[in-house]
Amino acid sequence: MIHLLLVEDEPQMRELLANNLRFEGFSVETAEDGAEALERLRKGGFDLLVLDLMLPKVDGFQVLNQLRQSGNGLPVLMLTARGAERDRVQGLGAGADDYMTKPFSTLELVARVRAILRRTGVHTETAAFRSGPYLIHHRRQQVYAGGRSLNLTALEFRLVQILTSNPGVPFSREELLQLAWGQETPGSSRKLNVHIANLRKKLMEAGPEVPILTVGGVGRGGYLWSEPLKPETQATL
Repeated sequence: MIHLLLVEDEPQMRELLANNLRFEGFSVETAEDGAEALERLRKGGFDLLVLDLMLPKVDGFQVLNQLRQSGNGLPVLMLTARGAERDRVQGLGAGADDYMTKPFSTLELVARVRAILRRTGVHTETAAFRSGPYLIHHRRQQVYAGGRSLNLTALEFRLVQILTSNPGVPFSREELLQLAWGQETPGSSRKLNVHIANLRKKLMEAGPEVPILTVGGVGRGGYLWSEPLKPETQATL
């Protein structure tokens, strides 16, 4: 799974971008300032850096300069509210691979991330993942158990994608509604519960231990996927 570091100081924006990137199948760590970003970068393990320019403590230009001066060629996508030509030139000249000016759509962000990864030769798609008894096949948009498709609807598979984007981490009902439907409407939380119940019934075909757990303490409660994921290299379905 592609591992990204997202550096953004505004909490709501950081959460929104991270959740959308996870929904698209990326593993995402976050940092809220440049100093924290540099500490995480020293540990390594990332495939791409999504870097806001206006950061506290150490700004994005300084992070990028230190990264490149250390000989690290990690691909970098810079985000900023600045739109002046000199800022774009400075960011690209300092070694950024691409540059996006706020406001932008999350769909464009994902497209830019994938384009950079393709250009830099990083493999961006894994066909399938194994999680307990389940084979989650992203290209076929289906979940299999014992070699048989569980015949999930498109919405049910979308919920699986969201939950498995960060195993063990709870998603609130509000987050699931936003990521799966794009909005929250009166009564939609009950609708989500119905879809989760139907999804659980299908997952029970593989055994009684369904990995979708109900959790409290996140908004009005939420759900998490309890089983870890690993790439399935032998998926031939």
